[in-house]
Amino acid sequence: MDKRLKQLNNLRSFESAARHESYSKAAKELFVTQAAVSQQMRQLEAAMGSQLFVRNGRKMQLTESGEKLYTATHKAFDTLLKGFNSIQTEEVAGTLTITSTQAFTSLWLMPRLYKFSIKHPEIKIKVVASNSIEDLRQGHIDLAIRFLTTGEVDTSDDMVYEFIAEDHVYPACSPQLVTEYNFKEPKDILNCWLVSLEHQGSINWPTWFKKAGVEDYQGHKKWTEVSSGDMALSAVLSGHGFTLASQALFSQYVNTGQLVIPFNIKHPVSFKRYFVFDPNSAKKSRLDVFIAWLKEETKLDEQSTLDAIGHASL
Repeated sequence: MDKRLKQLNNLRSFESAARHESYSKAAKELFVTQAAVSQQMRQLEAAMGSQLFVRNGRKMQLTESGEKLYTATHKAFDTLLKGFNSIQTEEVAGTLTITSTQAFTSLWLMPRLYKFSIKHPEIKIKVVASNSIEDLRQGHIDLAIRFLTTGEVDTSDDMVYEFIAEDHVYPACSPQLVTEYNFKEPKDILNCWLVSLEHQGSINWPTWFKKAGVEDYQGHKKWTEVSSGDMALSAVLSGHGFTLASQALFSQYVNTGQLVIPFNIKHPVSFKRYFVFDPNSAKKSRLDVFIAWLKEETKLDEQSTLDAIGHASL
């Protein structure tokens, strides 16, 4: 046996460190210390007789030799995983763990999940709501539903990022508020309370006001700040002004007439919705069933919401 094959454990750490360009991220993925990963890389470099990494700021970048070794190890471990799954693939019946944001989970997924349970009672769904980017492998999570406002997708975790839908953002309010204020043009929104998110990012009120041609919004005094989209919609459902909300969050309320979109003016920034999952998951057959159902629900939701927005807008 080639003595270099004794480095298999070190090669596993190398593959992770190379994929993440980070010893600390590799350590987190492998449940070891950063010092242990660093020592393993020194041992591997000594065995290979070649430097594999160079530090560039906070990143550990591969040398030319490191790039060649990463290509080989990444392919080898992927082949192993496929081999494991060929003899360990689970049947459709069983459990799936899903994660997404608190708002999307509460306002979109949970109101529809009963339909999946009726259709597929053999699959038990566990839902983890989190506004953090959960590590799928460490959290034993089978599917993440994530939202990005840019086209950049970080695939360094070796997961599949499948684009599903674009969620446009509109100002939403209760029908009672429309009756009370009789809105004529976008600037009339400034007569009301505006609900905004604590960490709003690029989807914010000033950007929408500019798009809608509203001036003098800088002096607006009636603001309520909340930490999540479901809290914002809870406020406006009771008549507390307007909030900027995505189609995925307000759709069920617009369809039932509990919320309206007085002005059909999209925010210039939208959310891109992605499914994120491990392509080598032993639960792939089960995952395929759930993803197919999610896609079906998304298409139904998109069309009904667009129709509702068109009828409700001024």
